[in-house]
Amino acid sequence: MPDLPSIAEPPSHLAWRFGRFQVWLRPHAPRTRGEPSARQVLADALAQPADSLPIRRDARGKPHLDAPFSDQAISWSHSGEVLLVALGPARDLGVDVERHRERPRMMEIAQRFFHPSELDWLRAQDDATRTGAFVRLWCAKEALLKAHGHGVSFGLEKLVFGEREAGLQLIDCDPALGTPAEWRLHEWEPLPGHRGALAWRT
Repeated sequence: MPDLPSIAEPPSHLAWRFGRFQVWLRPHAPRTRGEPSARQVLADALAQPADSLPIRRDARGKPHLDAPFSDQAISWSHSGEVLLVALGPARDLGVDVERHRERPRMMEIAQRFFHPSELDWLRAQDDATRTGAFVRLWCAKEALLKAHGHGVSFGLEKLVFGEREAGLQLIDCDPALGTPAEWRLHEWEPLPGHRGALAWRT
């Protein structure tokens, strides 16, 4: 798939509601931290001053909201000029956004970091769909690992997704993540040329 052109001016107000969860898209300056922008989005949603919004990070760097919003989980992710911010009541919540682009070492990366069954699924794709399938897998894994708080250093091969009628579904995982039945995933296209994934623990 050819590399897509940069988005000169992403839409400034896109939002989605997936059940109990809200997700916002905002423009983002590349190579800058996402937290200041995410803090402003969350502050607006919760009708609070941004500088006093009680966000803290745990020992693994996962962000949390403290009282009076401790019943709400938060997550954010950025890719290029796009930032996604998620909010909603959940034990664990993670969001990820990835841009579709040419990845010359895609299968080498998959062979090194993905589970063998996922590698087989990628190999079964034709040339026109393989990059999109790779991005979907990567996005799903990162969203779930962010929700749990481990991050990708935990091991991308330790959680296994399979394609089902409704989209990708967690079918196996390391016991440290709980059981597959505890997790849900929602995939969508927040902008043309981008893939979004929202993962949460039921």
